[in-house]
Order: sequence, then C-alpha cells, then structure tokens
Amino acid sequence: MSSSAPEHRFHRVVTFICEDRPGIVHAVSGAIVAAAGNITESQQFTSADTGRFFMRLQVESSADRAAFEAELAPVAARFDAEWSVDEVGRPLRTLVLASTAGHCVNDLLFRQRAGQLPVDIPLVLSNHGTLRELVDFYGVPFEAAPVTDTAEKAAFEARVLAAVEEHDIELVVLARYMQILSPELCDALAGRCINIHHSFLPGFKGANPYRQAHARGVKLIGATAHFVTSDLDEGPIIEQNVVRVDHTRSPSQLVAIGQDEESRTLSQAVKWFAERRVLLDGARTIIFR
Repeated sequence: MSSSAPEHRFHRVVTFICEDRPGIVHAVSGAIVAAAGNITESQQFTSADTGRFFMRLQVESSADRAAFEAELAPVAARFDAEWSVDEVGRPLRTLVLASTAGHCVNDLLFRQRAGQLPVDIPLVLSNHGTLRELVDFYGVPFEAAPVTDTAEKAAFEARVLAAVEEHDIELVVLARYMQILSPELCDALAGRCINIHHSFLPGFKGANPYRQAHARGVKLIGATAHFVTSDLDEGPIIEQNVVRVDHTRSPSQLVAIGQDEESRTLSQAVKWFAERRVLLDGARTIIFR
C-alpha cells in the first residue's frame, strides 16, 4: 500500500484596488477558485469619498505563483485594477533611518529578532554615530554620516537611494530620524516610507515638545505614524495612539510615556504595512486589521 506526499499549499495575500462597480467580488473569487484557491481571510471596503473599491484576501492554493497570477490577471485588466500578490508572512526588506533617539530603533530591531514583526532589516543609516552600539547588539550593519550642510544632506540621501537599490528595499522607516527629506527623496519613496512623531503637531513645534506640553498642562500624550510626503508631517496617517496624563507627571515622565507610544505606534504601522494591510485612498489610508 503506497501513500502519496501531502499536496503543498501556498498561503498568499492578494490586494485589489479599482473603481467600484458590480461584479468585482464575484470575478475575483471565481479566479481564485480557478487557481485551486481557498479564501481564508477576506476584507473589502468602498470609499464614498473617491468611489474606489479596496479588497484584501488571504488565499491558500496549490497552484504555483505564475499559474495563480495568470488566473487573476484577466480580472485585474477587466476592472483596470491595481493589484498585488505576495506570500503571507514574507519578511519585508526594510531600511531604517535614525538619529540619536534609540527607542524606536530598539523596538523595531527587537521585534524583528523576536519574530513579532515580519521585516528583514539589512541596514540602519544614521546622521549620528550615537546608536552604533545598540544596532551592533542586534547584529545589523550600521552606517553613520553627518548631515550638517546642503552637500552632506545630498550625499546622505544619495546613500539612502543606493541602499534601497542595493538591498532591494521595499519600505523605509524614519525611526526618529530628525532630518527633513528633500522633495526629490519623498517622491522616490512615495508610498513606501513611514515616519513617526508625537501627536502634539501642529502645536509644540521645535525643541523640547514635552517640556512645552508640561508647561501647558496637556492631558493626552500620543504618537502618529504616517506616510512621508513633501508636505512635512502631513502624509496619509496609518496609526495613532494616545494615553491620558495629568498634572503629576514631570517632563521626563512625559518623555518616557511619549517614547513608549511612539515605539508602539511605529511598530504597529510597520507590521500592518508589511502584511499588506495598508492601502492608499488619496490622502487617507484604508487599514484592513
């Protein structure tokens, strides 16, 4: 009596964006069935603001990727859709930019090592050498170069683009990188660059925002993760978190609370992006949690 080996099943994530009209779900589902697929997770949304339809599916299928995509391609063409197919859980190639604050960098590297974040970080670039020892602890290559004038900024940004090409980078994360990116770099990284900052903006700009917040008696400390655009700190928002505080908190305590929120918020945004759960709808994001 012989037994055959169990059929291998690929687990894929499919995203599909197009103008909303009847028959989309039926057509996509039919293509997946034709590709020997079984839908294990399904989410969809129609934007009343833009009239666009968004779908995210997780699918198990015995078909190889070429055969799987061959079934979906005619449907995507029929609806003039933006679409993607990826493997569920595949680590996303991620470049981290940093300055001197280590909390977000440490959180990202720890979660990567612990298997909590589906990313592969091949390099950390910084405009200061402060975090070298921290990054070395995780065994990740670290490069630092000053950014104190126009020429140095141009050289640093050129290195960023070279690293993106060299390491096949799919996401760039500004982990408290305290430099404004040029419009040219923002355009080059459009839709694949995430920043984190405190949620006081547009209030309490500049140095020591938590001391300013303490002086004004704020009651909420928070953080915002968003896509980077040439409009400073105004890109599409991915995630925000807040925690209540009161008059008993010192400026240093507010800083610690804020750093925790920044780390948590940035890691969540990166995780959703890596899992293909973040889709752009103009100036907004659609998040399929």
